[in-house]
Amino acid sequence: MNLDRPWLASYPAGVPEQIDPDEFASIVAVLQSSLEKYRDRPAFSNMGRTITYAEVDEYSKQFAAYLLGELKLKKGDRVAIMMPNCLQYPIATFGVLRAGLTVVNTNPMYTPRELKHQLVDSGASAILVLDNFGKTVQEVVADTPVKKVITTGLGDMLPFPKGAIVNFVLKYVKKMIPDYDIPGAVRFKNTLTLGQMHTLPAVDIASEDIAFLQYTGGTTGVSKGAMLTHRNLVSNMQQASAWIGTNVQLGKEIIVTALPLYHIFALTANGLVFMKFGGLNYLITNPRDMPGFVKELSGIPFTAITGVNTLFNGLLNTPGFDKIDFSRLHLTLGGGMAVQRVVAERWKQVTGCTLIEAYGLTETSPAACMNPMNLAEYNGAIGLPISSTDACVKDDDGNTLGHGEIGELCIKGPQVMKGYWQRPEETAKAIDSEGWLHTGDVARMDESGFFFIVDRKKDMILVSGFNVYPNEVEDVIAMMPGVLEVAAVGVPDEKSGEAVKVVIVKKDPNLTADQVKAHARENLTGYKQPRFVEFRAELPKTNVGKILRRELRDPPPAA
Repeated sequence: MNLDRPWLASYPAGVPEQIDPDEFASIVAVLQSSLEKYRDRPAFSNMGRTITYAEVDEYSKQFAAYLLGELKLKKGDRVAIMMPNCLQYPIATFGVLRAGLTVVNTNPMYTPRELKHQLVDSGASAILVLDNFGKTVQEVVADTPVKKVITTGLGDMLPFPKGAIVNFVLKYVKKMIPDYDIPGAVRFKNTLTLGQMHTLPAVDIASEDIAFLQYTGGTTGVSKGAMLTHRNLVSNMQQASAWIGTNVQLGKEIIVTALPLYHIFALTANGLVFMKFGGLNYLITNPRDMPGFVKELSGIPFTAITGVNTLFNGLLNTPGFDKIDFSRLHLTLGGGMAVQRVVAERWKQVTGCTLIEAYGLTETSPAACMNPMNLAEYNGAIGLPISSTDACVKDDDGNTLGHGEIGELCIKGPQVMKGYWQRPEETAKAIDSEGWLHTGDVARMDESGFFFIVDRKKDMILVSGFNVYPNEVEDVIAMMPGVLEVAAVGVPDEKSGEAVKVVIVKKDPNLTADQVKAHARENLTGYKQPRFVEFRAELPKTNVGKILRRELRDPPPAA
């Protein structure tokens, strides 16, 4: 056994110790390979329409030609994409990448404040937004560098008359599309038509070019963009392919994509890896509608599904899920938040498929550790470092700890980000001089090389797989005139893993919890909003005045 890398002895048969991160020069090169091999195979399906790899090729080429030919964007310019899972997402994403531009994935549930920060920080030149969220863009676009807004409806890529009916129902029956007016905006379908008037030039894409600015929370209270290069993403595709490809049938897989593609987990694991396999991504637009989700699943002969613990738990508790045909399901991959043993065991009981836990971060593109695919039962570990990846546990002084000792999990590999966009100091804090990414997660490694998460070093709150940073929540609540002091912490929650709690010292004695929650709704996206509001006479602090957040996770002291 290699004492420095004990996990190598635990590697499953057929999984290589190393991958070649330079086999493909870019994500576009991987895409081109799949377009040639699987041209007539189905690539993406949503709301009853399926598009082939050939159609992805044609549509994304048209969008790329529009961005370069009509908008005159230059290599490296940023394009924001703000939409849930729908056919427009992969077309636009691959189009942006083929044009040599950078994708800025944008959560469609962002408030105007959050959206403005991301557009200004990234310097995005254009944004593609679903009609449902056009009003949010309208409110801030004048104060951002965005020069062109591209809009689309959920039904726009569906055949007539279904597409028109979907758009009509969403706007006039369900009233899910607020009125908005953005002068100069162009429809997505029109960009494809305009793109046909231009020839897409050959674009030289280097492996170190930034493919995605993937925003993640920051200790400074605002989100920051992880610079993920083409090489980072290609490496992670190669690594994930090496691990899960041992029992994959190329060109025949159907993966359920319920997590949003703007989230790094689904983006890489589903959108990119299964594109490399020539698989079909079945896009779920609204997985929160569990009965509707289960109804869709009953008609899909799916072979794989990814998700977070809350998604799996929700499915298991939805009537009819246990009646679905799981005979073809051979891969269930959980990540984004800790998988609970009771959920994993019940999943295996109902589906016959082991729920395999993996671990990653936005900063690692995201996969860093993964359990073997042949795992018979849930083991509570986040797995082994994947191919071409080193991991260790370090103490606060940077010393590497031995088996069973608890410290900060650190990762090194070709999938580790280039750094944070325009934040060299934050980058230096995250990646040390030896190239180790400090994850902020507290972990231990057993003698076989399996890693286990013990706790989080950071004060980050993890709500259904999404990072919530206390400083951002605190900054928003502190805007209220009636608040003297505020601290945000995560508290255990059966459904979402954790929920946000704010503890407030009042300046205005008449301040209520309902007022705090209403203010949060205006300024924070749903998963960041405090579920619990508690008032105290004072906040616990260190002798230098630093708030002791850990003490706030407990109930208030008795009067």
